[in-house]
Amino acid sequence: MENNHSAVWKKCLDIIRDNIGDPKSFKTWFEPIKPLHLDKGVLTIQVPSQFFYEWLEEHYIDLLKKVIKRELGTGGRLQYSIVMDTTDSFQVKAQSGNRKALDNPFIKIPITDDSVRMDPWIRAGMQMKAKVNSNLNFKYTFDNFIEGECNRLARSAGYAIAEDPGKTSFNPLFLHSPTGLGKTHLMHAIGIQTKENFPDKTVLYVSGEQFTQQFVEASKNHEKNDFAHFYQSIDVLLIDDVHKLAGRSGTQDQLFHIFNYLHQNGKQIILASDKSPVDLGDIEARLLSRFKWGLATDLEAPNVPTRIEILKNKIKNNGEIDIPNDVIEYIAYSISANVRELEGVLNSILAQSILNKRTITLDLARDMIDKFVRSSAKEVSIDYIKNIVCDYFQITVDEINSRTRKREIVQARQLAMYFSKKHTKYSLANIGMQCGNKDHATVLHAYRTVSDLLDTDKQFKVYVEDIEKKIKVNN
Repeated sequence: MENNHSAVWKKCLDIIRDNIGDPKSFKTWFEPIKPLHLDKGVLTIQVPSQFFYEWLEEHYIDLLKKVIKRELGTGGRLQYSIVMDTTDSFQVKAQSGNRKALDNPFIKIPITDDSVRMDPWIRAGMQMKAKVNSNLNFKYTFDNFIEGECNRLARSAGYAIAEDPGKTSFNPLFLHSPTGLGKTHLMHAIGIQTKENFPDKTVLYVSGEQFTQQFVEASKNHEKNDFAHFYQSIDVLLIDDVHKLAGRSGTQDQLFHIFNYLHQNGKQIILASDKSPVDLGDIEARLLSRFKWGLATDLEAPNVPTRIEILKNKIKNNGEIDIPNDVIEYIAYSISANVRELEGVLNSILAQSILNKRTITLDLARDMIDKFVRSSAKEVSIDYIKNIVCDYFQITVDEINSRTRKREIVQARQLAMYFSKKHTKYSLANIGMQCGNKDHATVLHAYRTVSDLLDTDKQFKVYVEDIEKKIKVNN
């Protein structure tokens, strides 16, 4: 039995197949594994890459432990041999369940195939690739990326890319939005899904600042060619915060050539910034033009229903925590600037509940949000304005968004448009879309109508002043 490693691994696969139930996952993550040898209760298997090893440890460690224990007894162990690249093979021995084993030095296996003897600069790039870490955060997946009107196009494009990287019309994909609206989460989700679908593809997530620092270091060490060839070897390149490249002409020039090479060779490029391509400053025109080749799409602040779903998902991931729906809704209506602030408030409430043994109530939520708002300027959203207007006139948001021509509803809708234009940075078209799917001309008409009534109708002026006070109190 000790020498029959293939037979043992075959039995293990039979059990794993039955437990997983998903043929695609089994084919992706277990069929590529090769059993190498079995010695003194230690089964050594070969996996294609470090990412492959990390995925198994992240998602299937309990199943693997159970299978090995069943086939080899309580003292049975699983050991990995990780092939880091097809040109330069590196081997790491890592006992299943022991992530720290990856810190062991790589053992380089000599190259014997003459077919891989190539230009030394290409070889240098490949050697760098052999050691690359994808830098992906496994917490950020499509499963916990809440979809809404604010991000549907970006998410759909990202998922399509993960299914067929480099082959869609979304190359490059340029994501832009203010901070905290999900760009980084979505980029990691695309990378992780791509690796799940195509384990052999090399995916790299890097920030604009990291890219710049790497280039500066490579320049100092006369390794620009190594730097370029390394990035040219990436299959899916994700660069976050590209606005950080502003004013760095050398780095931009290098990215220009890397971009061209990747794009011409059918590799996927995904970029993210806090500004759209047309608003980026100090970026070379030739680079900006390439940013626009594929799809540039923004992620907007989530509306109330989406914020509620985000909160519920966060609560679910925190385990058995009971938070009343009225508290969740209050948080969602109160915090609208971005997802990070939303999660920050929720974390503060959870901490107060756990550490101080306080029951989570609406009063606790109000206390925490008041403290949070005092230390963080809160951006007024269209949804929040609509909510205040609806509360004031005792109507529903659905009525404002409807097509009804009832006088009181039309007036409330016009006030919502008026205050949205006055207190937010949204375009007239965006305001109209969120106030009953109206066009920009309707919003402009509403703003002028309200302005005229302020001068001629005393009762109407009282309405406006009251709502204005409520907006300022809550901001």
